[in-house]
Amino acid sequence: MRLILHKLLLAFMHLWLCWSSSTHVHAADDSLKPGETLKYSSPSLYSKSRKYFLEFFSVSEALTYLAIRSEDEIVWEGNREQPVNQSDVVLSLNFSGFLKIESGSLKKPIILYSPPQPINNTVATLLDTGNFVLQHLHPNGTNILLWQSFDYPTETLVPTMKLGVNHKTGHRWLLISQITIELATPGAFSLEWEPTEQELIIRRRAKVCWKSGKLRNNRFENIPGDAQVVLIYTIVSNEEEDSFSFTSTNENLTRWWSLSDTGMLSYNNKKRYVARADLCYGYDTEAGCQRWQDIPKCRSPGDVFTKKTLRLNYQKQTYDDNQNISHSDCEAACWSDCNCNAFAEYFDDDTGCTFYIWNSSKDIIVEDSVYGQEVYILENKGNITLLHHGTKRWIWKSTIIATTLLITCASVLFLAIKKRKQVLQEKRRKEMAMKSSLLDDFRNELKKGHGLKVFDYTLVMAATNGFSSENKLGQGGFGPVYKGTLPAGEEVAIKRLSRSSAQGIVEFKNELTLICELQHMNLVQLLGCCIHEEEKILIYEYMPNKSLDFYLFDCTRSKLLDWNKRFNIIQRIAQGLLYLHKYSRLKVIHRDLKASNVLLDENMNPKISDFGMARICSQEDSISNTNRVVGTYGYMSPEYAMEGVFSTKSDVYSFGVLLLEIVSGRKNTSFYDDDHPINLIGHVWELWKDGKCFESVDPSLEESFDYDEVQRCIHVGLICVEHYANDRPTMSEVISMLTNKSEKVSSPKRPAFYVQREMFNKNLSSTELCTTSTMETTTSSEIG
Repeated sequence: MRLILHKLLLAFMHLWLCWSSSTHVHAADDSLKPGETLKYSSPSLYSKSRKYFLEFFSVSEALTYLAIRSEDEIVWEGNREQPVNQSDVVLSLNFSGFLKIESGSLKKPIILYSPPQPINNTVATLLDTGNFVLQHLHPNGTNILLWQSFDYPTETLVPTMKLGVNHKTGHRWLLISQITIELATPGAFSLEWEPTEQELIIRRRAKVCWKSGKLRNNRFENIPGDAQVVLIYTIVSNEEEDSFSFTSTNENLTRWWSLSDTGMLSYNNKKRYVARADLCYGYDTEAGCQRWQDIPKCRSPGDVFTKKTLRLNYQKQTYDDNQNISHSDCEAACWSDCNCNAFAEYFDDDTGCTFYIWNSSKDIIVEDSVYGQEVYILENKGNITLLHHGTKRWIWKSTIIATTLLITCASVLFLAIKKRKQVLQEKRRKEMAMKSSLLDDFRNELKKGHGLKVFDYTLVMAATNGFSSENKLGQGGFGPVYKGTLPAGEEVAIKRLSRSSAQGIVEFKNELTLICELQHMNLVQLLGCCIHEEEKILIYEYMPNKSLDFYLFDCTRSKLLDWNKRFNIIQRIAQGLLYLHKYSRLKVIHRDLKASNVLLDENMNPKISDFGMARICSQEDSISNTNRVVGTYGYMSPEYAMEGVFSTKSDVYSFGVLLLEIVSGRKNTSFYDDDHPINLIGHVWELWKDGKCFESVDPSLEESFDYDEVQRCIHVGLICVEHYANDRPTMSEVISMLTNKSEKVSSPKRPAFYVQREMFNKNLSSTELCTTSTMETTTSSEIG
């Protein structure tokens, strides 16, 4: 009997354990370790407080997303542009540190994170903030963040998640609406942080619709007070980032902000609103709405779209069956078409458009809530033409009063405004005429032929996936750079000059015509260009290993540059400059040589890039002068920075700074602070004078370098940065000194921009010997 009871007890415990494990995930199950996977059928990953969980969520069998959820709300999707099949989808973290989503419906995996080199001992964890993070665990107990979902927001802003820009990487944090409730494809609206004015903005297809107004006493002007009552805003503005985020004073109250594809920014499960960009029609300025410059003449203040259930008789209809078109796209298309009276969604999933056109709404429209169709009809709040709706008297009275006041004010201000308007219009007309003339001349020059291919704008859009953020490689001084894939499969780098960029058509033409004439193994090859309306685009060969500063000034990545690689990079940069100065058909002065403008190919060989600031001189010219100083502080020679005088010796100075940076692994400006006003040049100079030059070498080299080569490099670098241009060597002399051990090198003099200070009797820590920022200040100024 006792044996039977014992067996029954064991069986009961086994059944209970099976039931509990199938219905409950332990709170510790918040992480994915190397070799582990998460499938559609797997238990979810829960944060420790069980507030958030990560799982594969399906709208249908073919529309499955990796999602972070909380309180039945999806707050993040990891593959919103590439839904997968639920049957075989898997999220995995392998032993090399790759975090990826795989499915039979995908041609290749969706890589969430790929390390530059294999990394052991990683873990992916869902935090209580709702942030899914991948970390590298070190034996000493410290963790390094490799990737996080907070860097890639979707349509929901979670407390502590940022909006803004990371200046170190050029990465932007912004919300992008999804096209419908079910389809997570990015929609038309975005919520962004505008750091200059310190305000939130909502854009629709790049056009600003709504602004939050200034932040005063922790409240934005155009956000309702009840939406902000428990929020604390955090604004960061420094060299590393400009960002906005918020937290809640009530830990038990979740305040997510969700952006819909109608333009509404809502909270409390979309029951209350933060902003109503869906009510911004371009003519109004209420509640943060922004006035547009391109309102169709047939539209009037008061025109709005109203949702109604109508039974439509004969009418003209047009269709757009593009499933990437959302409700707001249909509304915008109908608004801009003066013949359009109404629209409806074409497909059952609320995508696509049906447009309606009629002559007399009284004759053909009947309201019918039983047999009718839901349409969005364009009405005027002051003159609604639907059956059973008349003109409201109080609206007419308000219109008359407002018109009278407007005429009175206009009469008083008319003369002053008219004069100012005429001046501005004339100035704008001249600017547009000059810009148009420059573009026409430039297009004609391209047609004459420079051996340069002119790409079609649609091909460039397709190659970059519509300039998507996933394709973005970085942010240059004149605009972003994207990775693109041409139809033949060739990978390219595409530089898109921003419309607000200081590089106008003159600099664009300069860079094009200049690089067409240059052919050298250590110069980046220009493949072609594209001009479309105000867009100016350059297409270069793709350099897979990014720029030199990406490795040089990072404590971890700098270890990938051993001394042989660094010396090879120094020599090849010197060869590239020598070609520009002496052996090219045109003498070229680069004027902006720096680590971020040196790109690395697959074998870590350098190529000089970015010729937007370069100047062409005849081989006879030795010195030139300009009233426009362009370049980067810290790399500019004294005669150029202060007097606008430049020559090949200006590039030699920049090369000297770059050479010392490569040897030391530090930026020229990394030493400077209020207490110790000295730069890298001054630091190396003082060590050289004291016979301690090897103390300036990058500690990551761990003394495995050629002492003679390093000493020669430091010696040559100090000669290159001497104060007077005549005391600096030419690039041919630099190459001879670097490669010829028997070459006699003169003793360096005190360098330019040197401020003396007493050396400290302490060693710099490894933390001080590298920087986490690669941000530089590029200047363009006029000399009076």
